[in-house]
Amino acid sequence: MLSATDMKQKTGEEAVKWVESGMTIGIGTGTTISWFIKALAKKIENGFVCTGVPTSEQTKKLAMELKIPLLELNDVDSIDLAIDGADQIDPKLQLIKGGGSAFLQEKMVAAASKKLVIIADSSKLVNQLGSFPLPVEVIPYGWKQARKHIFEMHNIEITLRKKDGDPFITDHGHYIIDCHFGHIVELRSLSDSLNNIPGVVDNGLFINMAKAAIIGFPDGTVKTIYPV
Repeated sequence: MLSATDMKQKTGEEAVKWVESGMTIGIGTGTTISWFIKALAKKIENGFVCTGVPTSEQTKKLAMELKIPLLELNDVDSIDLAIDGADQIDPKLQLIKGGGSAFLQEKMVAAASKKLVIIADSSKLVNQLGSFPLPVEVIPYGWKQARKHIFEMHNIEITLRKKDGDPFITDHGHYIIDCHFGHIVELRSLSDSLNNIPGVVDNGLFINMAKAAIIGFPDGTVKTIYPV
């Protein structure tokens, strides 16, 4: 039986097979994606040509260390393929993302991409989204008012994400509040209502964006699944 780390490595290496020469690719953020970055760097060392668009400073740093050519999102017209992870994946390949705190940039890159492919281990597969807390990125000024609005609408636990005892700060200087819904039925209406709250930047629901998911299983198999 493979460990979670081994499953992440296998999916990362499998995802590199989707990258074709000359592509501009969006590169997600997280521990699973780090394996994809390492595998892609090895391919580039052997003469493969592609350009990456990173979704976070963390991803940018690792990619630069491994000498992957990079561009900023503002410098590209479109992206051929985005490879990213997810915290939860339902049978329709609807996603909750944001455990790694870079979901705003990840969503922007995914929206600019012709195809989004998710890589994850099988523990991320669920029948219904929501048991993983939904991240909501908020502007620090008045963030408690945004939290208040969400609580009044849904009466759920809402926690401010912290690091070393202080509010976690995203790459864009925002806070993240994690919303413990338990289960989410109406994805689109929830996403729209959250994003309509003043001070909310975006949320971690990725709806109708993923075209495929590469999933690693404990027995060592890797399967590519598509929306049902």
